Amino acid sequence: MTSPLIRFRGVSKRYGALTVLDQLDLDVAANEKVAIIGPSGSGKSTLLRVLMMLEGINDGVIEFDGQPLTHMAKNGGLVPASESYKRQGRRNIGMVFQSFNLFPHMTALENVVEAPVKALGLSPREADERARELLDMVGLSDKFAAYPSRLSGGQQQRVAIARALAMRPQVMLFDEVTSALDPELCGEVLNVIRRLGDEHKLTMLMVTHQMGFAREFADRVCFFSEGKIAEQGTPQEIFGSPQNERTQAFLSAVLDAA
Repeated sequence: MTSPLIRFRGVSKRYGALTVLDQLDLDVAANEKVAIIGPSGSGKSTLLRVLMMLEGINDGVIEFDGQPLTHMAKNGGLVPASESYKRQGRRNIGMVFQSFNLFPHMTALENVVEAPVKALGLSPREADERARELLDMVGLSDKFAAYPSRLSGGQQQRVAIARALAMRPQVMLFDEVTSALDPELCGEVLNVIRRLGDEHKLTMLMVTHQMGFAREFADRVCFFSEGKIAEQGTPQEIFGSPQNERTQAFLSAVLDAA
């Protein structure tokens, strides 16, 4: 068996007295597509944020490709990672947020060009070529010069996906990327993610309330409850015959509401 690309070992995250991740263990294989579902406040988005090192952790270690990600080796032991060490680790991971987070004063093309030039040291010409290719891939070849305010929510989210891909990450994280969109715009974003999964060798973790998409898209579904994985399995197992009472109640409520 090959080693996991991502490994959470006893990871806890607390905000004061509130425990958001509780001694979490999770392995993710290279090229695996994992859907993360569960009620609000169960730790789903926090999982992505600590993996992206936007938040620190209180206990445990996160490893990437066999090396500590949140910590670094020093004097024969592990110490919390420095900012430069974390910046290096983030190059392997792209994250797309529910709120787009585009620079409003930059065009779609400029938004995608920025990070490869600043963080990877690409020449402006190389970054421009890469950005045009990616925007074309997400169906926005006619929007290079458009500012975010002139784009629909679905178009902005596709720019955000292209921007994350411009860093050539090994892992893509999607945090409720359709929750801020009108229902008719969800499909265009999910189609882009579907294409990424089909055509590119990417490890993907997706926090979502889109149960139909999770069932179709994922290799594995993890149901979160109170900072832990209460149940996990294939989409057929989780959606077809969940064993955990909390999973059953959640899916019943979500699917009834749909």
